[in-house]
Amino acid sequence: MIYAPTITLQGRYDVDDHRLFGPIDMSISAGQWTCLLGRSGVGKSTILRLILGLETAGDFIGEIVADDGQPIAKRASYMAQSDLLLPWLNLHENVVIGSRLRGAEPDFDQANALIDRVGLSDHIKKKPGALSGGMRQRAALARTLMENRPIVLLDEPFSALDAGTRADMQDLAAELLAGRTVLLVTHDPAEACRLGHQITLLSEDGANAWDLPNTMPIRQPDDPEMLRSQASLLAHLRVGA
Repeated sequence: MIYAPTITLQGRYDVDDHRLFGPIDMSISAGQWTCLLGRSGVGKSTILRLILGLETAGDFIGEIVADDGQPIAKRASYMAQSDLLLPWLNLHENVVIGSRLRGAEPDFDQANALIDRVGLSDHIKKKPGALSGGMRQRAALARTLMENRPIVLLDEPFSALDAGTRADMQDLAAELLAGRTVLLVTHDPAEACRLGHQITLLSEDGANAWDLPNTMPIRQPDDPEMLRSQASLLAHLRVGA
């Protein structure tokens, strides 16, 4: 696997002369999961787009760099809030679309295995319109995992799933993305405390670290230390809302 770097983001972001966030000094550690939380509209999804070099509505003044000095975007896979499945392709075709767009031969065995692991083997020939929201999100997750990139940016990837399926997909993502540099945007304190090696709280004024249990992720849902951290984080977010 290509080296998974540490990514640092320093600067501020303005929209129409209004400060959305910053100045911030944020580090996304190499080979670990960084979970990014904050109120709606503070710019969490914008940070993902800035890392990828995608167009945004405002102006970023600062720098985003990897510790090896190499470009970031071409080494990253991205799962947006919207599943972005192509409606004219079936599930199987959507999962391998990355290889197709690059003019490469897809690894169909890997694709089939991923589709099975996200629980969609019985729906492999269905088009997105015939799938539920949760199925579409799992298909998008399989497509993201199919890319096998060292940098992975996830924007609320489990939000449409029921509690049991969400836990299963968290387990799967943690397993298959081990050793990658992952930035996960989430509104769920339990998810962040379960998956995160580190948690960053984004606000208009900055990006601050949140203390996590000493245990390593992925943490069990009934882990007492995790539950205490989750409750404390939820209380903090409610006060800051």
